[in-house]
Amino acid sequence: MGKTLLHKVWDQHTVRELPSGQTQLFIGLHLVHEVTSPQAFQMLRERGLTVRFPERTFATVDHIVPTDITARPFIDDLAEEMMDAIEKNAAEFAIPLFNIDDNRQGVVHVIGPEQGLTQPGMTIACGDSHTSTHGAFGAVAFGIGTSQVRDVLATQCLAMSPLKVRRIEVGGALSEGIYAKDVILHIIGLLGVNGGVGYGYEYAGSAIESMSVEERMTVCNMAIEGGARVGYINPDQTTYDYIKGRPHAPADFDRAVEWWQAMASDADASYDDVVKIDGADIGPTVTWGITPGQSVAIDQALPDLSAFGEAERQTVQEAFDYMDFKPGQKIEGTRVDVAFIGSCTNGRLSDLREAARVAQGRTVASGVRALVVPGSQQVRAAAEAEGLHEIFAAAGFEWRGAGCSMCLAMNPDKLQGRELCASSSNRNFKGRQGSPTGRTLLMSPAMVAAAAVSGAVTDVRGLVN
Repeated sequence: MGKTLLHKVWDQHTVRELPSGQTQLFIGLHLVHEVTSPQAFQMLRERGLTVRFPERTFATVDHIVPTDITARPFIDDLAEEMMDAIEKNAAEFAIPLFNIDDNRQGVVHVIGPEQGLTQPGMTIACGDSHTSTHGAFGAVAFGIGTSQVRDVLATQCLAMSPLKVRRIEVGGALSEGIYAKDVILHIIGLLGVNGGVGYGYEYAGSAIESMSVEERMTVCNMAIEGGARVGYINPDQTTYDYIKGRPHAPADFDRAVEWWQAMASDADASYDDVVKIDGADIGPTVTWGITPGQSVAIDQALPDLSAFGEAERQTVQEAFDYMDFKPGQKIEGTRVDVAFIGSCTNGRLSDLREAARVAQGRTVASGVRALVVPGSQQVRAAAEAEGLHEIFAAAGFEWRGAGCSMCLAMNPDKLQGRELCASSSNRNFKGRQGSPTGRTLLMSPAMVAAAAVSGAVTDVRGLVN
């Protein structure tokens, strides 16, 4: 019987089995940022420890970085304190830092791939929930907490519980105006936000295989929102072509490709579960509630309470009350106050291209505040080289610097009061975007652009066909 990629990578990185039943797993690449690392470094100092393999750790700044005025010191004292901490920690422990004056700076899950640090067959860890993004390359990538950041810094290892593997096959082809974001929201809506607990998700099928690497990153990014510990896609020629020539790509590239190919799931691999989805059934998808699993296609009505099990109904009713929606209501036509294009989910060049395609020749609706935040300085430079910033500016969007921005609002980009935001980010939790009463609708970047120029949730297919 063959093995899955997850089991192959796990076996390759196992140091030993622990008495707890967990695996001591060697971590090939560790990424850190300014928010979850200060306490971890301090714990090292308190124990008289150093960073075991500093050459395997890379740092960037993204969460608290302003996307408009980046002059130091930052206006926010806590943000400045975090910046000061990561600068001192990186210098003291000899860790490369992509600071705001470095053209490699950006959101951690954007800069890892674009620098060629993320590669197939790796184990990758980062103190950020959406580290599963790197699974798009055939890596096994974990989001970890601050104490685990400490453990990886000190030992380059983690204690991890073994995972089951669910293969999610999206067959057929996606229709025009349907994007990777629609695919992953559809999957989470189908399987639930807790459906992946105890699993790693292997995404497969013709619709997945035909995606670009950037689209695959969007799908894997939100595996965690479906409860999965990791999400990955088997590496193929699309993967290898993306990595080749990047700064940290292997010197002996052909040899590396041979090994990467061997790490892909075997044709006769055994899975704990298999889910099959027809890509033709996926429409432009929008969340309506307070979890990423509460979503509908643009032409569907919001569900009735009777469609849910008794255990779910309290959360569903809470979502209706918080969002000011009612069962049977259509999501299409919902007025928006803010439109946000960016984040580690959808802040890459291809995302900006699709949004610009919608924005071109149109104008942001009156009363709508629209932001476009590239995922990295390199994405920003590439977009400007193509003139995308001019398209956005002409349409009335704000063109910003690189950072996490309004995805989680640990920076000046926040919702105000009960504002409703069309967002290309990954979470629609209460208060996620900076206001304790603000509301978020997740959708693709193209759909966000459509909402911005229409002033309301709009089927993007009517604007791109």
